[in-house]
Amino acid sequence: MPDQEQSSQPLAAQEKAAAGALSAGSATPVPGAARGLWRDAWHDLRRNPVFVVSALMIVFLVLIALWPGLIAGQDPQRCELGRSLQGPTSGHWFGFDTQGCDVYTRTVHGARASIAVGVCATLGVAVLGAVVGGLAGFFGGFWDTLLSRLTDVFFGIPMVLGAIVFLSMITLSGIWPVVLVIAALGWPQIARIARGAVITAARNDYVQAARALGAGNTRMLLRHIAPNAVAPVIVMATIMLGTFIALEATLSYLGVGLRPPTVSWGVDISAASDGMQFRNAPHILLYPAAALSVTVLAFIMLGDAVRDALDPKLR
Repeated sequence: MPDQEQSSQPLAAQEKAAAGALSAGSATPVPGAARGLWRDAWHDLRRNPVFVVSALMIVFLVLIALWPGLIAGQDPQRCELGRSLQGPTSGHWFGFDTQGCDVYTRTVHGARASIAVGVCATLGVAVLGAVVGGLAGFFGGFWDTLLSRLTDVFFGIPMVLGAIVFLSMITLSGIWPVVLVIAALGWPQIARIARGAVITAARNDYVQAARALGAGNTRMLLRHIAPNAVAPVIVMATIMLGTFIALEATLSYLGVGLRPPTVSWGVDISAASDGMQFRNAPHILLYPAAALSVTVLAFIMLGDAVRDALDPKLR
């Protein structure tokens, strides 16, 4: 009868009991040691000045990307050729570009396209890489070999060169062609990290206990393995976000990324360097380039802070 009662318990309750049994032989817990990985990481992040500064910078950049009119009420497409290359004046703090457009307004409005490309491309890379790497690490064998070789094929494609080739063949404009190309070429690194994290998590005792209790592959992967393997993916994706923003600017500078009339930092940097006009009016290049550099730096700093908080070896 006791065996029948135990077998009638829900699988989740049996898994919880098994996990408790596995940890019953551990040493007496120390006060404050019950915090999980994420709560412990958040506890460290709040006290990290690098995280605080970078997070505040990113919040500000996201706000002006969503609502640029908060600090720049003019139309970025409004240009006056009579003011071409004029320096900063009252009401036009960054001066005017070669077409007589207000550089300050275009710099503020350029955050929307540049950050949108970086965020959307990072989400695509993270999802695609995590799925491919996670399945390869979880199932192993034939599927691991197949997906790993597919990852190696995409690793062999230089990202900038591949993006130039593919975008040169696409006639569509806007941010989505750039997002899709970056996502299609940028996922292999995430896939390798996800594969290693899943293999490591699958060896833990609580996963073996869940398997012994009859948990299916989907349940084990989503409930037990993914939550404990997602931290390295998040860290890498956060760092790559800044890289993708810089990549969009590079592609736009080369003329294959975002194109006018889209307003972005890469488009303005390309226009400023065309004809070497920035020698006589350096402000047309300085401000969009500075905005791009600050944004990339903020995301890289955030990624470094998150990595330090989530990596147990650095504690």
